[in-house]
Amino acid sequence: MNDMHPFEYSHDGMVFQGQLVMPSGPGPHPGVMVMHDGQGVGEFVRNRARALAAVGYAALATDMYGYGKQFTEPAESTPVVIALRKDGARLRERVVASFEAFRTAPGVDGGRIGAIGYCFGGQCVLELARSGAAAKAVVSLHGTLRSQLPAAQDAMKAKVLALTGALDPYAPREDVEAFQSEMAGAHADWQMTIYGGGRHGFTDPIADRMTNLVPGVGYDPLLDKLSWSQTLAFLDAAL
Repeated sequence: MNDMHPFEYSHDGMVFQGQLVMPSGPGPHPGVMVMHDGQGVGEFVRNRARALAAVGYAALATDMYGYGKQFTEPAESTPVVIALRKDGARLRERVVASFEAFRTAPGVDGGRIGAIGYCFGGQCVLELARSGAAAKAVVSLHGTLRSQLPAAQDAMKAKVLALTGALDPYAPREDVEAFQSEMAGAHADWQMTIYGGGRHGFTDPIADRMTNLVPGVGYDPLLDKLSWSQTLAFLDAAL
């Protein structure tokens, strides 16, 4: 298996630089976008991409900020994320542009593309599904569930799995209920798991370092393993 290498494309006057890793053996391979949290394309999503490549997927740690930009502190990333969330059309266009670039990459089977995302990335993959893009499956892990542009009826092609925590203040009960109503109204093929003890960021070991900075955040090693197993099973079934 090759190591990661930059994957660049242009959209809306910007250059986006993700990190692509290919599995061993001849392609074309099914592909999975791994969409980052507020940090950007850091080691967490790179490691998840490597893990996906190890089980046979072409995996792209997808850049949503442009120029491969990364942040180390929530105070730096939060204004950028908020600005993208406030411009729902721009966010969705950026996600779809990433998908369209990835599906045409050499060695990638453009008809078998999925996406997984964490926190902000979890919202991004749901926007990909809501757009009606020809993705096969998306998995949102402790992602924001609300959208400025809810899914239109019968528009969604991707199967959807949302994994969220009951104690996540960024996905409160009212948002969970609104998401369920949206998916049902759109006639989507969707599943949701609510982890009773799950806080925001339950998959990321560095989340515990942020507890004092960002309330309601915390890593859970059990939920990390459980959600990864669900993610792999879902992708295997769909791709």
